[in-house]
Amino acid sequence: MQKPSKHFIGASALLLVTLLWGATFVIVKESLNSASPMIFIASRFTIASVLFLPFVIYKKVKFNSAAVKTGIILGVLLFMGFATQTVGLKYTTATKSGFITGSAVVMIPILQTIIHRKPPTKASIIGVVLVTIGILFLSSGGNSIFTFLSELGGSFNFGDFLTFLCAFFFAAYIIYLESNSAEHDFMNLLSVQLIVTALLGFSAALIFSSTGIEEARIEFTPYLIFGLIYTSVFATLITTALHTKYQKDVSPTKTGIIFSLEPIFAAVFAYFLLNEIITNFGFIGSILIIAGLLISEVSDSFKRKHV
Repeated sequence: MQKPSKHFIGASALLLVTLLWGATFVIVKESLNSASPMIFIASRFTIASVLFLPFVIYKKVKFNSAAVKTGIILGVLLFMGFATQTVGLKYTTATKSGFITGSAVVMIPILQTIIHRKPPTKASIIGVVLVTIGILFLSSGGNSIFTFLSELGGSFNFGDFLTFLCAFFFAAYIIYLESNSAEHDFMNLLSVQLIVTALLGFSAALIFSSTGIEEARIEFTPYLIFGLIYTSVFATLITTALHTKYQKDVSPTKTGIIFSLEPIFAAVFAYFLLNEIITNFGFIGSILIIAGLLISEVSDSFKRKHV
């Protein structure tokens, strides 16, 4: 019997990563019934840090100031991404959160254009336009053209805005990681990121609680325990390990296509577990967002491959 190729195994691994990520929107939204957002983030990354510690000790990882500095910056960006996404989930649906978070794929070439002072490609511009229109459609609560026109963008709420900021921070994180990861040991960067994100979560919870913004609370219900285990083990440690190990076996173009499936998985989980239903125009918006993501990512990957 012929063994599966490295490419097939790699693509399957990345598809599993995308599936695990897609489920987090529903799980986190439900977990927030038992914990405040910052406490949830702090707990999630504390568990991940503790679980990762034995690997650091076993590998006898040696830290240096340059790697720690890079890890701190990545940790800050990662925390800002998860903070805005997690708080946003309190005010928006898991479905919308998944699709809006996916717009980070389009933001990456925009930020790279600003940083490197190069004009955006036509595909990037088309991608941005499609995603913008798609978010507008997704934010509509109507099923008819008359309802859509009367409520154009009216359902775009505070949670959607925070999630849009989350996409920006994740895009900045990806760009910074891509620019600096080759210079430092992977375990150095990952361990520092996990610790920084956990510490910032506890710090934010303390500040929010002391200023009266939001009470720091946590109630260890069965679902919250499940949510913390899933997000810390599966959606943090396992996904990072699989992504790091198998990325080299899959082309950038196919990787972009696979990762663009995350919002679809989020919508499917939200439909079956939370009974979230996308309106007719929300469905059209979802299609436009996916089209924008694919056009932008495939074109950008093709350009990088042939430069």
